[in-house]
Amino acid sequence: MSKAEGDRIDRGNKAPSVLGTTTFVGCRALDPLLQYNILYHGTGQRVLEVLGSSGFAQGPAAHTGVSLIDSLQLSPYRLALFGMAVTSSVKHVFWKLAIGEESMDATTGVAVGLFNTVFNSANSLFAVCKATSIAYGNGEGPNWQGWPMTPLVVGGSLFTVGILLETVAEIQRKAFKNKKENAGKPYTGGLWAFSRHINYFGYTLWRAGYALSAGGWVWGSIVGGFFAWDFANRGCRLLDEYLENRYGDLYHDYVKKTPYTLIPYVL
Repeated sequence: MSKAEGDRIDRGNKAPSVLGTTTFVGCRALDPLLQYNILYHGTGQRVLEVLGSSGFAQGPAAHTGVSLIDSLQLSPYRLALFGMAVTSSVKHVFWKLAIGEESMDATTGVAVGLFNTVFNSANSLFAVCKATSIAYGNGEGPNWQGWPMTPLVVGGSLFTVGILLETVAEIQRKAFKNKKENAGKPYTGGLWAFSRHINYFGYTLWRAGYALSAGGWVWGSIVGGFFAWDFANRGCRLLDEYLENRYGDLYHDYVKKTPYTLIPYVL
């Protein structure tokens, strides 16, 4: 089955793709190293200078009592952002190795991996830029006013809820599909009873939370709005078409039972 126009995934093709898996996992595994260099090693400030902006020195390093974490020498704020980069990377590697079934060629593996790295890198740059960081003059820098910052609390909460929502939903669907008696049936239970693409909603939430934690309310709204619009107008539509063709009346019944495409009780 060939890819639908505008779809990055070859739906229904479950042929093994070692090269595609390797490129995707490799790209996602390397991402935290890049984010660490932006947040700590000065790469971010150099990039900002090229762009005509400027960064700022981080605050005192966090002391957690965990030697591996403390050796990073990151401030509490930058450590939180680095933690989001690591968590998103681990989530994607886990998805590809343990949950995802569709084949992914090398080109798609690189493209999807770099797509996520671009957004993560933008977040890291916003976080170390004087003009955009929620931390400058608030959580670190010359005018410290207290920790933690409200955008980080809200953003961190959205990130945590979103990453758990996406992961748990995908695990539930995987467990359903692994049972032979469920062959040829769409999964409509668990979290999927609230919206037909609840995993995409989870991804939107954690992307918005990550961006909010880095660049504040405007950047968080832009990123969250972009993914909500893209999923509602492209991703969900393409997947609905594929699922209707695959499951027929069973999927039509699911649509009637669960009318919400992305956001439960909203959209």
